[in-house]
Amino acid sequence: MSYISKHISWAEATHSKTAEKKEIANEPGQQEIVAMKKLAKEIFEPLREWAGEPIRVNSFYRSAELCEAIGSKPTSQHTKGQAIDIDALGEKTNADLFNYIKDNLNFDQLIWEFGDDENPDWIHVSYVSPNGNRNRILKAFKKGKKINYELYA
Repeated sequence: MSYISKHISWAEATHSKTAEKKEIANEPGQQEIVAMKKLAKEIFEPLREWAGEPIRVNSFYRSAELCEAIGSKPTSQHTKGQAIDIDALGEKTNADLFNYIKDNLNFDQLIWEFGDDENPDWIHVSYVSPNGNRNRILKAFKKGKKINYELYA
């Protein structure tokens, strides 16, 4: 089995039920693989080590066609291998993971995805480069059917 990093398999990094259902190719190119490995090294693996327990990868690489199929922008950082959506699986909560990333890691964007004030439904985090990261923290919420983002306070 091929791995992106110690704790992220190739299958986890590229899996999508929507891609399977709609027969969409979801294979990253070499540039995207390099970005995925960088994100895993700088964000996921330090977080996983701190948590000391498995963390679910909900979505990592997504082709532009897949992004469009799920209602996301084809310019999403997922298409570049620079973004990952994750969920806590053990004793740690999504809020714990979010706060660890916010307080300890260098990231581009960190998004508290929906949920409530106590815990997000999942976490989106992206990584570009040590000097290219914006350390931008947002909170996603729905207003009607539209998804909105505000700066996280």
